[in-house]
Amino acid sequence: MDKAIFAAGCFWGVEAAFRKVKGVANTTVGYTGGHTKHPSYKDVCTATTGHAEAVLVEYDPEQVSYDQLLEFFFAFHDPTTLNRQGPDYGHQYRSAIFYRDDQQRDKSITIKEKLDKEGRFKNPIVTEITQASEFYRAEEYHQQYFEKKGILGGCHF
Repeated sequence: MDKAIFAAGCFWGVEAAFRKVKGVANTTVGYTGGHTKHPSYKDVCTATTGHAEAVLVEYDPEQVSYDQLLEFFFAFHDPTTLNRQGPDYGHQYRSAIFYRDDQQRDKSITIKEKLDKEGRFKNPIVTEITQASEFYRAEEYHQQYFEKKGILGGCHF
């Protein structure tokens, strides 16, 4: 298994989207990219911790490549809105890729530049590409939230 970390707004919807991808074995919602150690949901919602709501995706590279995950990531959210997805706004809802190694960084930069050059979106992509830092697992009630609540679809996706 390999791992990737993505942020694209409310982590409930991001997690639900990635759980549908063949080859994704597990997802965990949490917080990353900030300066506060062991933040809670309440902390992150203050928009003072620097963290993004993010999803740690564990996947089988024999079934789905990192490149395919990147394509999917850019397809299911709006990477051109700064600190906003649908009705959610604030730094914690930013579009971001948290790379775990040089290969992930290079692939992330390459696809972002390619999509911008192709003009796939009306506006420039503002997705942040940052080295992964500590990932803090969110509270249990956030994990697979839509599945637990019996909500199909959900959020802005």
